[in-house]
Amino acid sequence: MGFSASDVTLGTTGITVPKNGFGALPIQRIDQDQAAALLKKAYLHGIRFFDTARFYTDSEAKIGYALHDVRSEIFLASKTMTMYADEFWKQLHKSLSDLQTDYLDLYQFHNPAVCPKPDDGSGLYEAMLEAKAKGLIRHIGITNHRLPVALEAVESGLYETLQFPFSYLASPKEIELVNLCREKNMGFIAMKALAGGLLTNSAAAYAFLAQYDHVLPIWGIQRESELDEFLSYINHPPVLDTKLTKVINKDRQELGSEFCRGCGYCMPCPVGIEIPTAARMSLMIRRAPTSVYLSDEWKIKMRKIEVCIHCNRCAEHCPYSLNTPELLSKNWEDYQQFL
Repeated sequence: MGFSASDVTLGTTGITVPKNGFGALPIQRIDQDQAAALLKKAYLHGIRFFDTARFYTDSEAKIGYALHDVRSEIFLASKTMTMYADEFWKQLHKSLSDLQTDYLDLYQFHNPAVCPKPDDGSGLYEAMLEAKAKGLIRHIGITNHRLPVALEAVESGLYETLQFPFSYLASPKEIELVNLCREKNMGFIAMKALAGGLLTNSAAAYAFLAQYDHVLPIWGIQRESELDEFLSYINHPPVLDTKLTKVINKDRQELGSEFCRGCGYCMPCPVGIEIPTAARMSLMIRRAPTSVYLSDEWKIKMRKIEVCIHCNRCAEHCPYSLNTPELLSKNWEDYQQFL
């Protein structure tokens, strides 16, 4: 397959693909046949990079079911959240089995609280090296939501790729991180380019990321209409013109930087609060059809905030150091104005 100007190469890996990756977290929410239809359409229309994780329930199995017959034509990336070397091997072999492949193009540590390194006592990085030596994985990467851990991973020289949230709401320090990856010739995979659903103009999101020719966006796709949008950008990429710049500036002004990204690391909640949505309801209800969030079902879900036991688990697990209980309380107070 020839390469075009819209392709991106992930650092030293040699992985060169169109500047559209398929983020497979959302396909765990749809059935196998629906997921297979999306994945096959993505492949047939040029998407070649598919990112999943052991943590994404049956996402790997759905990819294996849909794309095993074109394995040599695609790049598969998965992740492990384990903190133990023995569990590393169990998860890797399970991923390989579900994906119906004998190797992964990229295997990533999934949002670790600290950056795994050789001789750190965990044996995790050594396991990665052994898996690579055995041909079970081809490249070693890391994903994170914590800027200090991400910076440490980049500076360490131990990883070939970094996956990190990156959208036009990024802070100056996050943009510095992206540029540092370019300097270090480290592949950068951009997750949450739509800020967990808060950004609704995919053309603006795409045009912003297109400024960074070393960045590969992976779009979380659950519906065919979403897929069609991103497929259309392969041959007709949006340009960051005056119109889209106005969209970006307006969103930056409205959303700022202190908002829940919806990453879900605060879950589960011991009293059943759906934190990732509830903690940003004020924004969602103003940026999406209100009928979705003013349903009887969502009224019941939001009312659960009243029984918060303030265990602070959500705040302790927030990669962005948000005061989540306070955020939930403010969102519940605001939500009641719409009832």
